[in-house]
Amino acid sequence: MAILNIVKFGDDLLRKRCRPIDEITPKIKTLIDDMIDTMRKADGCGLAAPQVGILRRLAVIEAEEGVVHVLINPEIVKREGEEEEVEGCLSNPGKWGYVKRPAKVTLRALDRDGVPYEIEAEGLLCRAICHECDHLDGKLYTDFQTKPYIPD
Repeated sequence: MAILNIVKFGDDLLRKRCRPIDEITPKIKTLIDDMIDTMRKADGCGLAAPQVGILRRLAVIEAEEGVVHVLINPEIVKREGEEEEVEGCLSNPGKWGYVKRPAKVTLRALDRDGVPYEIEAEGLLCRAICHECDHLDGKLYTDFQTKPYIPD
């Protein structure tokens, strides 16, 4: 697998809406594997395709060690409650901010084999789903930041 370059804040690619994936090809599966390796190497819990320069509706999340969620053409179909927590982004290293997100979401997506699935998520997985889905629409956590976070 390959470690991909992560696009940084300020690059116009991060502000573009991504196109759906119509067919899951071997190239898409290789991209998924490379994104997982890149996310892990960068010590992140999520990575969206535009963060590696690919304008397609694809993200990977590992909010719990060893449990990787592949999100192809994801859609958040339900949002409940609200929580404000600290977020960062692999495209904005060393910076964090407080962001309000739903406390719970229901997500529909395709897995790496094109099989549709639906999950309900809370906590870090919920926050990561919202964060990565925003990337696919050209939105960044700083667009929703309520205040900066400065670690001790």
